[in-house]
Amino acid sequence: MGICTFTGLAMLKMLAGFLLLLFISDGISSEQGCSYQNVLNYLNLTRSNELFSMTRPVKNYNTPTHVSLEVLLYAILDVVEKEQKFIPYVWTVMRWNNEYISWDPNQFCGIDNVSIPTDILWKPDLTIEEMTEKDKAPPSPYLTISHEGDVEVQNDQVLVSTCMMHIYEFPFDIQSCSLSFKSVVHNAREIKLYASENSSEATELSRELMRTQYEWLFINMSVSTNYANKSADPDVVIFTINMKRRPIMYIVSFLLPVLFFLCLDLASFMISDSGGEKLSFKVTVLLAVTVLQLILEKILPSSSNIVPLIALYCIGVFALMMLSLLETILVMYLTGKDSQDNETDGDQSLESCNKDQAP
Repeated sequence: MGICTFTGLAMLKMLAGFLLLLFISDGISSEQGCSYQNVLNYLNLTRSNELFSMTRPVKNYNTPTHVSLEVLLYAILDVVEKEQKFIPYVWTVMRWNNEYISWDPNQFCGIDNVSIPTDILWKPDLTIEEMTEKDKAPPSPYLTISHEGDVEVQNDQVLVSTCMMHIYEFPFDIQSCSLSFKSVVHNAREIKLYASENSSEATELSRELMRTQYEWLFINMSVSTNYANKSADPDVVIFTINMKRRPIMYIVSFLLPVLFFLCLDLASFMISDSGGEKLSFKVTVLLAVTVLQLILEKILPSSSNIVPLIALYCIGVFALMMLSLLETILVMYLTGKDSQDNETDGDQSLESCNKDQAP
């Protein structure tokens, strides 16, 4: 009886130990399956495997890759009218599907997305037509992939782009600068490019993210897509940024001083013409307006075919002051000539009187 009891207890201990070992091994295996590296090993995504980064990720080459593009304006850093440059700070997000990437999150403890280096996978070769200088900010080192094969790349960029400035109403002007995204190598049959946000959504999101606007007031962002008419041409997504200049500083530092100089020139008519103070005062005021015109010339682009209203304003004030100066010169000349004639007549009358009084 005792031997049987001892044998049964030993078997129970052995069974309990076996179950404990089985539970521990299951825990270790489950922990090993809960790492991002297991997902990468399952997908065979390593730096040594260059197949994923070489070609467009489709199983049939006739299948186009749909690329969605989102652009949000983070800041307006500068607008150089003289060089017609627009420098914005934008946030870009690209999304597309990789047909070679998929996994079941249930097999990897619910992991449904993984971040990997950007040089491992293929990326759309999008460029900006208006960009004149290469972006100096480093690109994002990672991209995100989901268990369904959706790939997302986010980048913040400081763009130096060209923009045709309309300066006729300066400084009360409204400028529209565009950023046109397109593929360099792939045509419309290979990449279908479209914007993920419409104009109103892009405007609202940009207003929420806006940090600085320099001297400009952001109005809205319009989004449009030019689909290629020919299959050999790429699709183009255009983001147009509309902004209005804040004119208060130009009014205070330029328009009002020119008007004040004109008032001073008009007030100089009350100065006596007997001395040279009036003439020197008018010349000084005219030179001050000339200096302001030189400052304006450094601001406005010389390539414009239309003379801005502010330039016409300065020319009109300059012309009035020049006419005033010419009028002063003419009056002083006539006054001086009249005094000389009077002196001559006085001398002649004095000589005649002397002759009449002589015996």
